[in-house]
Amino acid sequence: MMNMKPLIVPAGIMNTLCLVVLYCSIIITDNSVSGSRKCEFPAIFNFGDSNSDTGGLSAAFGQPGYPYGESFFHHPVGRYCDGRLLVDFIAEKLGLPYLNAYLDAVGSNFSHGANFATAGSTIRPQNTTLHQTGGFSPFSLDVQFTQFNDFQRRTQFFRNKGGIYKTLLPKAEYFSRALYTFDIGQNDLASGYFHNMSINQVKAYVPDVLDQFKNTIKNIYAHGGRSFWIHNTGPVGCLPYIIELHKVTSDKVDKAGCAIPYNEVAKFFNHELKQAVVQLRKKLPSAAITYVDVYSAKYSLISQAYRHGFKEPLRACCGHGGKYNYNLHIGCGAKVKIDGKEILIGKPCKDPSVVVNWGWCSFDPGC
Repeated sequence: MMNMKPLIVPAGIMNTLCLVVLYCSIIITDNSVSGSRKCEFPAIFNFGDSNSDTGGLSAAFGQPGYPYGESFFHHPVGRYCDGRLLVDFIAEKLGLPYLNAYLDAVGSNFSHGANFATAGSTIRPQNTTLHQTGGFSPFSLDVQFTQFNDFQRRTQFFRNKGGIYKTLLPKAEYFSRALYTFDIGQNDLASGYFHNMSINQVKAYVPDVLDQFKNTIKNIYAHGGRSFWIHNTGPVGCLPYIIELHKVTSDKVDKAGCAIPYNEVAKFFNHELKQAVVQLRKKLPSAAITYVDVYSAKYSLISQAYRHGFKEPLRACCGHGGKYNYNLHIGCGAKVKIDGKEILIGKPCKDPSVVVNWGWCSFDPGC
């Protein structure tokens, strides 16, 4: 998970966030309407993986402990990082509260949307258990859509009962006026590498992955969704776990220290995703679909780290050992027993605000 502290993130990241508000002034979700109009999103419905999980996987499989959440919330809050995620900043820019995870039944308020993302999620179902896949979530995008479908239907049933339900659940009209955000696909590439697939084999299944992604967008459109905000995938070849586990020869490492072949696959995925968005705009004429180039912003953080106020761009802040502070079997927050006492060995770095990557977590290789 890339560490994004608001005071030192580069202009690229902040521009991405601000565009949500700027784009709002020109969105037209009905072709019969001409000109611009004021646009406000009363809710956000998010789909994705660890890059936007605000507590889904932890609600299902157990809360990550210290040091997660230490930099902003000052205690673990279900996010597999030390602070806030992009989706948190998007919510702030739109004047909305942070999204509660759909799977989190304790203390959640869904009046302004819900988050269906879970760490380790893929677009394509993995068809194996969490532990068999080495950390890929069973809550793939098709499952997240099923959850959204049930959420939309059941919330209105209960909201009509009145009382506290009216304050905790979204109004029916929010589903057509909401912003639908997506940050998923990174783990579809990573899962292939973890199953010892070649670069070409991973590239070969990208079209099928994106076909399934397009189907989800179409299904949400059929359920009234009109405003879509889609992030492309980041520079996978710059992630500590990829560089350490899937080594390449020196001639295939760029000036930033990233593995070129894995970044090329990410770029291929993003090119195809952009084409998928073009196709969706034609098929869904009343939709406003924004494609967001997160890859460039994240690569800038890494390749120009010192310029942006960061240090050690490829080394994880939280982890254990090795050149990249990464160990497959010892993740962030990991403990061992010595003489009957638990000792934290998956420790955080002294100053997370100057490190680009937070670290590897116990469930999700996408962290």
